[in-house]
Amino acid sequence: MDEQEILNRWRLTLGKYASSQIPFSGEDLRYADMEQVLDYLYSREYGEEQEIRGGGSEDSRLTAPTWLGKIKKLFPKQTVEIMERHALEKYGMTELLTDPEVLRKLEPNRELLKTVLQLKDMMKGETLTLAREIVRKVAEEISRKMEQELRPAFFGKLNRSSSSPVRSARNLDVKRTIRENLKNYDTETGQLVLKQVYFNARLRRFNRWRVVICVDESGSMLDSVIHSAVMAGIFAKLPMLDTKLVIFDTNVVDLSGYVTDPVETLMSIQLGGGTNIAGALKYCETLIENPHRTILVLVTDLYEGEGYHNLYSVSKGIIESGAKLLALTALDLEANPNYDRNAAAALADMGAYVGAMTPEHLAEWVGEIIA
Repeated sequence: MDEQEILNRWRLTLGKYASSQIPFSGEDLRYADMEQVLDYLYSREYGEEQEIRGGGSEDSRLTAPTWLGKIKKLFPKQTVEIMERHALEKYGMTELLTDPEVLRKLEPNRELLKTVLQLKDMMKGETLTLAREIVRKVAEEISRKMEQELRPAFFGKLNRSSSSPVRSARNLDVKRTIRENLKNYDTETGQLVLKQVYFNARLRRFNRWRVVICVDESGSMLDSVIHSAVMAGIFAKLPMLDTKLVIFDTNVVDLSGYVTDPVETLMSIQLGGGTNIAGALKYCETLIENPHRTILVLVTDLYEGEGYHNLYSVSKGIIESGAKLLALTALDLEANPNYDRNAAAALADMGAYVGAMTPEHLAEWVGEIIA
C-alpha cells in the first residue's frame, strides 16, 4: 500500500473535519463518495442534519434510497450490513423500513429480521408485503442451516425394532440375522447359511410424542422467539412428533395452526408488554392429552409478572402428571441467558429441566427423550 493510499484512508477515518489538513489525493474518486455516505450516517452522532450540505463538485444531496444504493457499491457486504444495523438501531432511521424503494435494497439477514419484527406495526401496504418477504428469506435460511445441524439428532439413531431396505454394514442387525437363519444351519459343514440378512432402520416412530413449545414474546426474548418459531416448523415436519406452538405475554395465542409457516408465526408476535408465565402454562396444560408422551418446552427468562406462587403451582402439576417440562432461559445460537435464577432453581428442584440451549442441543435432548 503506497503513502497516498495510507493518507486517504486516514482522512476517511478522521472524517470531513480533517479536510484542510489531509485532503484526498490521487485519481481514486471513491474516497470522496465514501466520506459522503459515511457522513450522511455518522454525522447524526453530533446531532447534525442528515442531508449532505455544501455545493461545488459534490454529488446531489443524499436521500435514504440513494445512500443505501451507494454504500452497496462502495463497501463489502459485511460492512454494508453493519452500517444498515447502525442506521436502524443506533440512529433510528426507520424510514429505511417504511420506504418500499429502500426496503427492496436492504440485505436480508438476522439483524434486519429482528428490526422488521420490532417495527412491523409501522408498515402497511406494499411495505408490509416487502417486509414479509424479508422475513420469509431469512427464516428459510435459518431453517435450512438448522435442519442440517438437527438431522443427526433425530435420524442418526438406529431403530432396533424394525428392518430397513437400506443395506449398509453400519446398519447390520447381527443378532436378528443369526436368529432368523438358525434354521439354515448346515450340520455337515458346521456353517450358518445366510438366506436373509437384516438391517436396522433409521428412527421412525408413529406412536407420536406431543411437543408443546410455549414462547415468551417479551422484547428481551426476541432471538429466542425467532429460533423457537423456526424450530417448531422443523419439528412439525417430523413424523414422530405432534408439534404445538404457543406464544404469550399477559395473553396467550395458540399458533399451532401456523406451526409449519414460520413467517406467519413471526409476523404474529407482539413484542413487549407484561408476562404471565403461569397463565401460559395453564393453557398448555389443556394441550396435554397423554402426559407420559408429552414434552412441554417453556422458552422464557422466568421473570414472572403475575406472582411466582401460581407459576410454581402449575409447573408442579405438569411435572407430577408425568409430562416432561423443559424451561429454556434462552434458545439461540449463543445461548447466553439473562433470567431469574431463583425461579430457575425452584423449578429445577421440582424436577423440571432448566437451562439455556442452542437449537442443536434442544434437538439432541428431545431426540434422547423420544428414542
